[in-house]
This record gives sequence, structure tokens and C-alpha cells, in this order.
Amino acid sequence: MDGDRQRWRRCLLGGAVFAVCMAGTTLPTPLYGLYQEKFGFSELMVTVVYAVYAFGVIGVLLLAGNASDTVGRRPVLLAGLVFSAASAVCFLCATGMGWLYAGRLLSGLSASLFTGAATAYVMELAPSGGASRATFVATAANMGGLGCGPLLAGVLAQYAAWPLYLPFAVHLALVAGSAVVLARLPETVRERRPLSAVRPQRPGLPPQVRSVFAPAAIAAFVGFALFGVFTSVSPAFLAESLDVHNRAVSGLIVALAFFASTAGQLAVGRVGVGRSLSLGCAVLLLGLALLAGALWWDLLALVVASAVVGGVGQGLAFRGALSAVAAASPPDRRAAVISMLFVVAYTGISLPVIGVGLLVGPIGLEGAGLVFIACMAVLVVAAAGYLLRRPARAHA
Repeated sequence: MDGDRQRWRRCLLGGAVFAVCMAGTTLPTPLYGLYQEKFGFSELMVTVVYAVYAFGVIGVLLLAGNASDTVGRRPVLLAGLVFSAASAVCFLCATGMGWLYAGRLLSGLSASLFTGAATAYVMELAPSGGASRATFVATAANMGGLGCGPLLAGVLAQYAAWPLYLPFAVHLALVAGSAVVLARLPETVRERRPLSAVRPQRPGLPPQVRSVFAPAAIAAFVGFALFGVFTSVSPAFLAESLDVHNRAVSGLIVALAFFASTAGQLAVGRVGVGRSLSLGCAVLLLGLALLAGALWWDLLALVVASAVVGGVGQGLAFRGALSAVAAASPPDRRAAVISMLFVVAYTGISLPVIGVGLLVGPIGLEGAGLVFIACMAVLVVAAAGYLLRRPARAHA
């Protein structure tokens, strides 16, 4: 019993480190308006800066998503914390767009090293028989951390001095504390090899994962696409269309989507892994409809509702997808397979965000958002139909 308690404590500490790193990736979200005023760039450039992060994630996941299976979880996670700290330093030193690009790229590198490795690490730190709870800890740390980033930055930017500096200084302190915690946690990879043994992974899946991966990847793509556009353009929509200039409120609304995702993940235990994928797509469709209403009628209440409902749908789909893929993966390739799932997810973040940015100029922010919603609605309906015909089969 004491051994299980100690392992759960380690699992939760690993989740806390995961959350700190992911919070750093969303810190700039409510600050882009200030950067636009300071550097004078367009809304398209906001989406490009955001997409640079996603491309950094995708590149490293493809090239070294299996690194922690080879050299161990802790070395890879420590490297991720170093990149996270370097990203914060870039934002602290920002005097032009180049610093923002560098900061977002480094943030993407940190997230890419953490997503697969930290998810596998948190699950492996848990006692045997606790896979379902450990999966929730990992996914909640991921989404909860992403939600804490805009909330922390928004509150500090609105109510404290140095709005473009204090959030990143606080994050540097949290990263330093996380490095100390990580150094005290045990390694979970038993047969480690040197760094020279790491090879770029070719896109591919073990045969036993393929039937599970397709529906899981569809659900992950749709959910992350909604989050990508919501986090990149919602602060501008709140300010321009709803006259909401309080950065704490802007950060809170974005954070609500991520916190609702955590609630949706918690519901998977009752719904079941297979059903959560198709149900998550249905709830995502409702979230998209609410967001369309918010854009059409310029209603703050519908923005909040879309964040909560869309977040719950994303959480249902995401945890169901992750549970199915992790359960079907062989242990020696688990981080690599999870990384491939995140490649699909972050493709969902990057491509729609760039598309919305390109449409803002000719048809405006609301028009671009409605085009995005229409495209995602078609994809959600197609994904739900596919999932109903070919449900994912996995043990939670």
C-alpha cells in the first residue's frame, strides 16, 4: 500500500512537471494584442507566429519522437525544460518579430519533447493496475497546463506591472523548480542506449495499433483544430467585436476551453473509451455551432458556452484517443506511437490557423471564423460517421 502511495505521488509530480512545460506554450496567448501594438504587425502574423510553434512540434515529433524510448524519459524531459526556459528568455528579450518567432519555435521544441515522453512517463510512474487513472493524470496535466498559461499571463498582464515580462519571469521560476523535481524522480526505461542510437523515425505504426489509430487520429485532429483557432483568434475577436479589452477575462475564456477539456477527459471513465470518440465528435459539433452563433450575433455568452462545450468534446475525444492508442502500443514503442498521434493533432492546430489568418484580410475575422467552422463541421460529421462504422477497440 505504501509502495502504491509513493508511486502515485511520483505520478502526480511527473504530471505537475508536464503541466508547467505546457503552460509555457500558451503564455503569449492573451499578450498578442500588446505585441501587435508594440511591433505593428497584422492578424495574419499572429496566426503565423502561432503556427511556427506547431511546426516546431511536428518536426521534432517526426524526427525524434522515439528518443525517450531510447535514451530514457528523464534526459528528454530535462532537454524540454531547457527549451522552455530558452523560449521564456526570448520573450523577455523581444525587440522585434524575430524574437517572437524564435520564442515560439523553442516553445514548440519543448512541447514536442514533452508530449510523447511525459505522457508515457506519467503512465509508467503509476502503480500497476492504475493505467486509466494515470492516463487521466497525463491528459489533465497536458490540457490543464495549456489552460493555466493564458490565465496566468492574462491576470499578470492586467493587474501587475511589466505585462510583457512578468509572466515569463514567473514561468522561468516554475521551470527551475520543475527541473529540481524531475531530478528526484526515477527513470522508467530499463534498457537505455546512448544518444547516438536515436534515429529519425519514419512515419509508421506497429500492426496491432493501426486499426485503433485511424479513428483516434481523426478525433484528435478535429479537437486540436478547434483549440488552435480558438486560442489564436479569440482574443482579437473579443477585443474588436465584443469590446472586451480586459486581458484577464480574455485569458480566462481561453483557459475555460482547456479546463473543460479536463472535465471531458474525466467523463471518459463512465462513457467508455470506444464511445468517447464518437460522443466527443458530437459534442465538438455542438461547440462549433455555439461558436458560429457567437460570431454571427457578437454574443459573449455564446463565446463562453462554445469554449466550455467545445472543450468537453475535445476532452472526451482526446482521452479516448490516447487511451486506445496507448493500450494497443507495445511498451518499447509507446512514446513513438503517442508522438505520431500528436503529429496528427498538431497538424490540426497549424493548418486551420494559417487558413483563418489568410482569410482575415479579405473577409474579416468573423467571416474567416465562419468558414473555418463550416469546414470543421463537415470534418466532424465525416469523422463521427467513420467512428460509428469502425469504433476504436481498446481497453481503458
